[in-house]
Amino acid sequence: MYDYINPMLLCDFYKTVHSDMINPKMTKSVSYYTPRMSRINRWDSVVNFGLQMFMKTYLIDYFNRNFFGLTEEVVVSEFERVLNNTLGKGICNSEKIRKLHRLGYLPIEITALPEGVKVPVHVPMFSISNTHKDFVWLPQALESIISAEIWYPQITATVGVTYREIVNKYYSLTCDDNISRSKALGSFDFRGDMGLDSALKASAGWCLSFENTATVPAIPYLEKIFNCDCTKEPVAFGAVSTEHFVMCSNYAIDGDEITFLRKLLTELYPDTSFSAVLDSYDYWNVIDNILPELHEEIMNHNGCMLMRGDSGDCVEVVTETVFRLWEQFGGTVNSKGYKVLDTHVKAIYGDSITVQRCEEIYDILMKNGFACSNVALGVGSFSMHCIEEDGILKPFTRDTFGCAIKACYAEIDGKEYPVFKNPKDSNFKKSQKGLCYVYRDDNGKLQYKDGYTASTIPDGNLLVPVFRDGKILREYTLKELRQTIEKELS
Repeated sequence: MYDYINPMLLCDFYKTVHSDMINPKMTKSVSYYTPRMSRINRWDSVVNFGLQMFMKTYLIDYFNRNFFGLTEEVVVSEFERVLNNTLGKGICNSEKIRKLHRLGYLPIEITALPEGVKVPVHVPMFSISNTHKDFVWLPQALESIISAEIWYPQITATVGVTYREIVNKYYSLTCDDNISRSKALGSFDFRGDMGLDSALKASAGWCLSFENTATVPAIPYLEKIFNCDCTKEPVAFGAVSTEHFVMCSNYAIDGDEITFLRKLLTELYPDTSFSAVLDSYDYWNVIDNILPELHEEIMNHNGCMLMRGDSGDCVEVVTETVFRLWEQFGGTVNSKGYKVLDTHVKAIYGDSITVQRCEEIYDILMKNGFACSNVALGVGSFSMHCIEEDGILKPFTRDTFGCAIKACYAEIDGKEYPVFKNPKDSNFKKSQKGLCYVYRDDNGKLQYKDGYTASTIPDGNLLVPVFRDGKILREYTLKELRQTIEKELS
């Protein structure tokens, strides 16, 4: 983490001076975080996720260590050092920082929809307001860091749900109902993410819908944030697998590929399932010629050997592998009339599986009479950062859903005021006006009404308090989040 940075500097420059610009008689401000649009054709909603991660990591741990846990002079002097030498001496009032430090806690309240629910665009996901009249500037001062920390886990959670929708569709058509869907796909994005922090957010979002990830640090991260324990429950799982370094170095010594594959089956992992990357030289030679020579060892292996291609057209490679494995090893026909490979073999493709390719692979398998559980698929960093639609690559950013935090309500000198923006030339940037009431309509869809004040907003608002004055009021476990996702998909 960035423990050397004063948390009151985790913002854009202009945020540091707004406290001097607002009406001095203002005692209350309320801002809403809202996905204002979607730039992705297949998405008209986004998963509400990441707020608990942000509250624990920044509003509690980071502020306690790097602000309230330090002396007032250390905190204030660093604030002044940076801003006096950039904006100009005396431009930014540091007295507000002294007052906040002396208060000893963050005087803000956050109300939010439940994490894990799919929220339609235009509906506010959470609000942030001050709980102490002297800190009306604070909610918007936190906008930069909130926005930066929230939008990406929401994207990765939405990505995970999208793949899970595909899995649910095709598994319900081709697989026995007792076949697990939570391990159908795994995330393989770590090395392609924008650093460790990005990788943790990606896996956290992904693991709401699936239990497989190649990112080992996701386990302790999920345990810390979502009160789970990998020794007692299925937090996330990895897999035993070879890589090209392993395969090529053994080939250099053995002079062939069969020797090491036999060793994997009989010596290293006789009782453990594993995947072996087989395209270091000639993938189809291994499938067609080497595997038949290992037929006895594979059938006597107390586990499953997953045949992994890693080059060529992944759709063709993984589906054709299933067809050829059936010819060699056979299998059974399940209750829905689809062929299932012998339990000792399976096909896997470790990454490159976009949503379109995932759908294509499953569709080909189904049309050829095979259950979709015959393949294990991996989702790499591309799908965590980009989607292809109509031949266009659409990278994920904060603007994928136009997410923004906008002030919508204020109390000034004892009076209630709606605060809003309504640019003449942009409906997209229009904000809510006044306090927002979020509810479910008769069809169960989330909707909202704005225009309320503190004295007129009705009871039953689905935006409920989750954080107040430095303490989390509502925590979600990983199990609860997965149950919410499952309910959203049903």
